[in-house]
Amino acid sequence: MITKMNHVSVFVLNQDSAFDFYVNKLGFKVHTDASMGPGMRWLTVCPPEQPDLQISLMSIEEGMMFKGEAANQMRELVKNGTFGFGIFECNDLNATYEEMKAKGVVFKKPPTKEFYGYEALFSDDSGNWFSLGEKQEA
Repeated sequence: MITKMNHVSVFVLNQDSAFDFYVNKLGFKVHTDASMGPGMRWLTVCPPEQPDLQISLMSIEEGMMFKGEAANQMRELVKNGTFGFGIFECNDLNATYEEMKAKGVVFKKPPTKEFYGYEALFSDDSGNWFSLGEKQEA
């Protein structure tokens, strides 16, 4: 039986830029930043309060995963915001929203009450978009 997920990939257009965005704007911690041979880098970050979930910031390059034109097609999907999606949560949405905005994070939707909760939407520097919700008390 599967008990948990410990890695997930977010495809990015540039790992250096993604490093800056996820670490300096979102406040994530670097878990691993290692060379994996010429032109290859294994870069994982994690939310500070969830160190057992590593988010692999995967560069879209032609090679083992993407053959031929597939790398260019994938870059376009990510850049146009039509591929990546995720949901993050925080304790205080308004404060987190203001902090992230001050660091240059671009929001697609400000904090808004919805039938399913309180959320804001933002994009990373590659085009992936995320929902940021306020943690609901059980």
